[in-house]
Amino acid sequence: MSVSELYSQYTRVWIPDPDEVWRSAELTKDYKEGEKSLQLRLEDETIQEYPIDVQKNQLPFLRNPDILVGENDLTALSYLHEPAVLHNLKVRFLESNHIYTYCGIVLVAINPYEQLPIYGQDVIYAYSGQNMGDMDPHIFAVAEEAYKQMARDEKNQSIIVSGESGAGKTVSAKYAMRYFATVSGSASDTNIEEKVLASSPIMEAIGNAKTTRNDNSSRFGKYIQIGFDKRYHIIGANMRTYLLEKSRVVFQADDERNYHIFYQLCAAASLPEFKELALTCAEDFFYASQGGDTSIEGVDDAEDFEKTRQAFTLLGVRESHQISIFKIIASILHLGNVEIQAERDGESCSISPGDEHLSNFCRLLGVEHGQMEHWLCHRKLVTTSETYVKTMSLQQVVNARNALAKHIYAQLFGWIVEHINKALHTSLKQHSFIGVLDIYGFETFEVNSFEQFCINYANEKLQQQFNSHVFKLEQEEYMKEQIPWTLIDFYDNQPCIDLIEAKLGILDLLDEECKVPKGTDQNWAQKLYDRHSGSQHFQKPRMSNTAFIVVHFADKVEYLSDGFLEKNRDTVYEEQINILKASKFPLVADLFHDDKDSVPATASSSKISVRSARPPLKTSNKEHKKTVGHQFRTSLHLLMETLNATTPHYVRCIKPNDEKLPFHFDPKRAVQQLRACGVLETIRISAAGYPSRWAYHDFFNRYRVLIKKRELANTDKKAICRSVLESLIKDPDKFQFGRTKIFFRAGQVAYLEKLRADKFRAATIMIQKTVRGWLQKVKYRRLKGATLTLQRYCRGLLARRLAEHLRRTQAAVVLQKQYRMQRARQAYQMVRRATVVIQAFARGMFVRRIYHQVLREHKATIIQKHVRGWMARRHFHRLRGAAIVIQCGFRRLRAKQELKALKIEARSAEHLKRLNVGMENKVVQLQRKIDDQNKEFKTLSEQLSAVTSTHAMEVEKLKKELAHYQQSQGEDSSPQLQEEVKSLRMELQRAHSERKVLEDTHTREKDELRKRVADLEQENALLKDEKEQLNNQILCQSKDDFAQNSVKENLLMKKELEEERSRYQNLVKEYSRLEQRYDNLRDEMTLVKQTPGHRRNPSNQSSLESDSNYPSISTSEVGDTEDALQQVEEIGLEKAAMDMTVFLKLQKRVRELEQERRKLQVQLEKREQQDGKRVPAEQPKNDLELDQDADLAYNSLKRQELESENKKLKNELNELRKAVADQASAHTAAHGAPDGYSLLLNQLKLAHEELEVRKEEVLILRTQIVSADQRRLAAKSSEPNINARTSWPNSEKHVDQEDAIEAYHGVCQTNSKTEDWGYLNEDGELGLAYQGLKQVARLLEAQLQAQSREHEEEVEGLKAQVEALKEELDKQQQTFCQTLLLSPEAQVEFGVQQEISRLTNENLDLKELVEKLEKNEKKLKKQLKIYMKKVQDLEAAQALAQSEKRRHELNRQVTVQRKEKDFQGMLEYHKEDEALLVRNLVTELKPQALAGTVPCLPAYILYMCIRHADYVNDDLKVHSLLTSTINGIKKVLKKHNDDFEMTSFWLSNTCRLLHCLKQYSGDEGFMTQNTAKQNEHCLKNFDLTEYRQVLSDLSIQIYQQLIKIAEGLLQPMIVSAMLENESIQGLSGVKPTGYRKRSSSMAEGDSSYCLEAIIRQMNSFHTIMCDQGLDPEIILQVFKQLFYMINAVTLNNLLLRKDVCSWSTGMQLRYNISQLEEWLRGRNLHQSGAVQTMEPLIQAAQLLQLKKKTPEDAEAICSLCTALSTQQIVKILNLYTPLNEFEERVTVAFIRTIQAQLQERNDPQQLLLDFKHMFPVLFPFNPSSLTMDSIHIPACLNLEFLNEV
Repeated sequence: MSVSELYSQYTRVWIPDPDEVWRSAELTKDYKEGEKSLQLRLEDETIQEYPIDVQKNQLPFLRNPDILVGENDLTALSYLHEPAVLHNLKVRFLESNHIYTYCGIVLVAINPYEQLPIYGQDVIYAYSGQNMGDMDPHIFAVAEEAYKQMARDEKNQSIIVSGESGAGKTVSAKYAMRYFATVSGSASDTNIEEKVLASSPIMEAIGNAKTTRNDNSSRFGKYIQIGFDKRYHIIGANMRTYLLEKSRVVFQADDERNYHIFYQLCAAASLPEFKELALTCAEDFFYASQGGDTSIEGVDDAEDFEKTRQAFTLLGVRESHQISIFKIIASILHLGNVEIQAERDGESCSISPGDEHLSNFCRLLGVEHGQMEHWLCHRKLVTTSETYVKTMSLQQVVNARNALAKHIYAQLFGWIVEHINKALHTSLKQHSFIGVLDIYGFETFEVNSFEQFCINYANEKLQQQFNSHVFKLEQEEYMKEQIPWTLIDFYDNQPCIDLIEAKLGILDLLDEECKVPKGTDQNWAQKLYDRHSGSQHFQKPRMSNTAFIVVHFADKVEYLSDGFLEKNRDTVYEEQINILKASKFPLVADLFHDDKDSVPATASSSKISVRSARPPLKTSNKEHKKTVGHQFRTSLHLLMETLNATTPHYVRCIKPNDEKLPFHFDPKRAVQQLRACGVLETIRISAAGYPSRWAYHDFFNRYRVLIKKRELANTDKKAICRSVLESLIKDPDKFQFGRTKIFFRAGQVAYLEKLRADKFRAATIMIQKTVRGWLQKVKYRRLKGATLTLQRYCRGLLARRLAEHLRRTQAAVVLQKQYRMQRARQAYQMVRRATVVIQAFARGMFVRRIYHQVLREHKATIIQKHVRGWMARRHFHRLRGAAIVIQCGFRRLRAKQELKALKIEARSAEHLKRLNVGMENKVVQLQRKIDDQNKEFKTLSEQLSAVTSTHAMEVEKLKKELAHYQQSQGEDSSPQLQEEVKSLRMELQRAHSERKVLEDTHTREKDELRKRVADLEQENALLKDEKEQLNNQILCQSKDDFAQNSVKENLLMKKELEEERSRYQNLVKEYSRLEQRYDNLRDEMTLVKQTPGHRRNPSNQSSLESDSNYPSISTSEVGDTEDALQQVEEIGLEKAAMDMTVFLKLQKRVRELEQERRKLQVQLEKREQQDGKRVPAEQPKNDLELDQDADLAYNSLKRQELESENKKLKNELNELRKAVADQASAHTAAHGAPDGYSLLLNQLKLAHEELEVRKEEVLILRTQIVSADQRRLAAKSSEPNINARTSWPNSEKHVDQEDAIEAYHGVCQTNSKTEDWGYLNEDGELGLAYQGLKQVARLLEAQLQAQSREHEEEVEGLKAQVEALKEELDKQQQTFCQTLLLSPEAQVEFGVQQEISRLTNENLDLKELVEKLEKNEKKLKKQLKIYMKKVQDLEAAQALAQSEKRRHELNRQVTVQRKEKDFQGMLEYHKEDEALLVRNLVTELKPQALAGTVPCLPAYILYMCIRHADYVNDDLKVHSLLTSTINGIKKVLKKHNDDFEMTSFWLSNTCRLLHCLKQYSGDEGFMTQNTAKQNEHCLKNFDLTEYRQVLSDLSIQIYQQLIKIAEGLLQPMIVSAMLENESIQGLSGVKPTGYRKRSSSMAEGDSSYCLEAIIRQMNSFHTIMCDQGLDPEIILQVFKQLFYMINAVTLNNLLLRKDVCSWSTGMQLRYNISQLEEWLRGRNLHQSGAVQTMEPLIQAAQLLQLKKKTPEDAEAICSLCTALSTQQIVKILNLYTPLNEFEERVTVAFIRTIQAQLQERNDPQQLLLDFKHMFPVLFPFNPSSLTMDSIHIPACLNLEFLNEV
């Protein structure tokens, strides 16, 4: 970017001006390099030629674009130089009335000389918690930043406030301390923050005075440390003071005053308690009237004095001490009026003995009049030989008097500071502190003396610290963004500091001259000339020999040496001090006593120390007394140590004019102070680097108009920004790409803005040209349409041809590019692949060489051993395999023969019954075979693990042998090692082959088993068909006897009911047993964890119990687990991690616990199902006694059958499992073929035996039926005795009820039709036999399927284990090969690492499993408690039913029945149950427990209890219940003070209870809507009006807590959602600010919210309140309050943020408000008045969008913005910021017009809305339509002790 591009036509520049310092001008023509002048046009349209020094080439400063003017941060300006800074401050101060501006880390504060409404409590709360940079610049923002960094970084902070007198330092420091006191508060009830603020009036009274520049100028420096505890509450403070201006006590310049306290005391002299001070008006005293005017306009000294006394009292200064202080101050005034008369000789003087003022002085200080009169005019000279008294001249006496007055005031000042520190001191431990330094700024006057020298010396030290801190922050920012850091040359004022404080510097020479007996100021000045004449920071004036010049960082200052020595010595005569020491007043005497025992505290102390920066007077000896310069240098070094140990924050106060005019800006004075306070140095450091910084997203949005269309296709915005900048700015040094930002040199953003403006200007011209051309075309078309049409089509054709040509050219270029790229890539890939292949082969060759070398070094003997072993094992396996094949062939032949015989036999009808009976045994055999196979594979897996462990041991053994052999033989063992490796490989292959054989065997047996199962299923289908045929036959026979059998069916059903009851009893018993077992297991686990020592297993318990398939826990395993746990505790976790057995035992124990938990879970599920079945069974017992007995008999029979059948099936299942286990063990032990089919033959025999048993049972059954029929015929009874079944031998067999009835019907029909017992044998025998076996077949079929599934799952698990073992073996082989290449030490280390990693993984798995089991146990425990409760309820219901039954029987006997009464809506409870009632219903109640019940149920229950107490006329009970309830509600709310749901729940219940007390109070006003039934429920005896008031108050408290919780949840979302989030995408533009937020102030992570988040939160609030039955009127008030809070927070942020006051923000606000209004309408809440509370925000949004130019616009704004105050309207107009240069700013004249039209309004002075304001809540009476007797109390409330009346 060349100079000619920057200095082109219309470019605006800054030129120097003698009056305004800098003046704006505009170039009228382009500048070319080498020209000697610029042609400029000034703002007043005058033309000026500006000369340029060609040699220096110093062109005028460029002006920033208008859109950058008025920025919050000066470093955000593109051109950083003095005129830009000055102009920006001037625009903000005069046009926008903004007194605060950031300059990097510095806050520039301009004194407005006017009270502004920006320091209220509302502003403090608005800035609290905000990031620095989010809000407009403010002293509160700096204070918040310091407070936040202290809390986050736990580092002490300092706020350095500097500036010249009258700039507002004291006010800024006071506001900072007020912010800390408001935000943090005190940690106790000591109100320490009030004491901190109370110290300000005292220090202002004794340390501030009126000067020509400031009416309240601090004439001392102070550093206040505010201490905080760990919760960051103020616990104390400490104050240090620096260089009090003592000379002001005795001398004031014209139009200045002494310290305020003198005038305040004179103003209060008429008070009775101050009569003894003998004071009059201030004009009567010499020390108070030298400046002329003794009053300050607008200041009431008497009122201020009252504030000072109140502050003394608040800080704990006793009234007596206050009077003593005022006496000392009054004595100083009297001392100044003492008349000293000179004698004629001129060498002596005297004081009149009757001098009234001297008498008052002595009386007020309690000293002797004569001695003071004498020693005021005489002095004592001490020599080595004698001591004599000498008279003094008049001037000497006056100087001595003035020195005494200054010394008295200085001592009093120190005493007051010390007692203020004592009052602010705390005994609590200080965690951190924030220091506020209020110190004088750089000063230069016409005559500069010792005070100005010390002040400027302090500012030199502060400026050095400031420069280094700014430099460090700049460097940190660059490092954070990974920008190359180049050293920036910043001004270092260390040479100037060395000139002052170094050895033989100015201060050293001054102290040395003070020690000389006859030292003079002229001699000291001459020494300075001689010593420092060569220093670049020291100069000698041409016209003076008593002055010297020091070149400070801000300016050259000429100091007059006269008076330096006297002020540095600070001489006070010892005799006068001794008189004061002898004062009869203790306070006066204490002021002047030596503090030899006091030890000054250091700044590094952790606690706040009470000290003064003025060291005490050590001794009167001049040789040992420290000079003022030395004291000041020491205190300044201590201050710098403190500041360097803290994080500093800078506030630079600027005085805009010397006339103290409000909002008047003097550029000369401002520039002078900007140079002096270091602001321009900050600008220079920023400008030396990359001052403008942009986020990639903001840069892209702002300058996307400069991006070409093809570049926008890229989705990476960083890449787009890079390409654009590289194309626009050719010099790469002008910008840098950081991690998150783009850094620009000074002026580059302005250049980009120029390019952007040129682009828009060109586009505007293009639009104008196009529009004008279109108008001309239209006109021309009307004249010659045909010609234009022809031209248009011809030009279009040519344009399309050209476009087509361009597209084809571009496509050809792209194709060429892609083709060439592909060719190059292929060539590169080919070379790369060849290189990789060569490397792979080469590396493989080298590795193989090394590997073969290792193999050749192995022992040949070991190879032979393993080969011979392998050959022997192979021979054995061949023999065993042959035997197995022969056995299998033989057994298959036998099986085929037997199968053929069985099939022939099965074709006969006689064999059908035997086959049916034998099926059960076959299924049992198959199940046993399945179990055998399962056990076989379990054994195989154990063998596999054993082989793996053996392999690992052999590997370790081989490693050791290899190492030993290598050490002994070296390289001779390579052939042996190779042979051994071969043998190991062969052994591994053999293991693989064995595993394959086992897998083939398993697969073959599995296929055979599946085939068997298929055959059984086919046979089962045949049996089902036969069953259906038999059922049909039996049903055909039962049609005639249906009426007789119906009675039997009823009896059977009743018996089944009794059976269900007995089953439930058994379940209850089983439940108690399981619960006891669970407790035992828990106690056992506790003992395992706690019991020390070693536990031994009982000898009578077998370790084989763990092999059982049932989920049981053996004691031996428990003992092993306990031993393992104890072992872990004894040897420690680290050592135990290497013990594998310990963890195997733990894992086994965890598995057993999981099985036990599953078993308990299944039993619980069964119990739940049975409870569900029990409910319909428990119907009213109004049947006959005979029916109940029948049910009992039938259910007892059914239960016995089930138990016996279950026992039999368990035995058969155990036998099957045992058989499978035996088969598997036989498979493993001996490799011969198992005799599986012999087992099947045994089962076949058992089936034959079972068939014989069934035949006998059929014969017995036939006999019983015949005998029963004979008895029936003999008794001529029409009802068959179905109970005869109970005497059958097989009655214990389980028989289905329906099947048994059908079979009996068939028997009865057979008896009725014929007496042929053969026919009975054909029908009844088969039916009964089939029905007897049907259930067994079903159970066995289900068990068989379950076993098949389990078998398949186990097979899959074994396969997975095999695969895992394969992988493990492969890994071990690889590891083994790797370890062979390592050294022995490395091998050991590698093995240890592998074992540690493996054990660590297993340990983590075990931990996860244990955690899971613990969670499951907790869940199971909860379920057990729930079911126990259910069981108790059922037992209670049964007992109640039985009692009702007995009562019913009794009533029937007496035949007198009692009529039950209805529930009267009252609940009775005993007095001792009141605490339980409150606990269950209030303190421990969860709102979720009442989901789905009547809303406000607790309130209804409480009222029913109150009503019963009223019914029995128990006033104590009513009082106690209501008091306990209210206290319980308060306790719950205090515990859940942040739970919205809980608070809403109790608000609704409290309101409902209040409504109930009103509705049923008996007052006619509340009973208008009651029904007759509800009127019966009214209270009869008590009037609870007072309790209604208490409940109303409680409801208000709960409502306020509810609002507080809701506001706490909503408030963090509001600003982000309403102002910052883009609800309408692409609407808001990005200003080219480049503003740099402090990285320290930004929160980690993204905390942005959108409007949907607020709506979701309010939806949650609305749902909760509606579900809990809160009154609709209260819900409306809640949302009205929340919407007011949204309005207040949004508007306050809008009024404090310049970056959001734009047209686009107004559009976003209006959209967001419309969304909120839509939500209100959707929830039917629009009648709440919430929209009206948003009216100020709506009007503010409209104000941002209105036109702001003409007087008509001003009238429209005034008529529209009625809800906004005048200050708010003006503030928004001042903050209004255009988004681009085409939008105009709001002019000052327009704002003045608005103010003039709004003068008639009586608006409050408050700028911000009080977002904590709360509307008064109303609880309208809302009666309930429910009656008390219709309310049901759920069991979950545990209120069984309540009795319904």
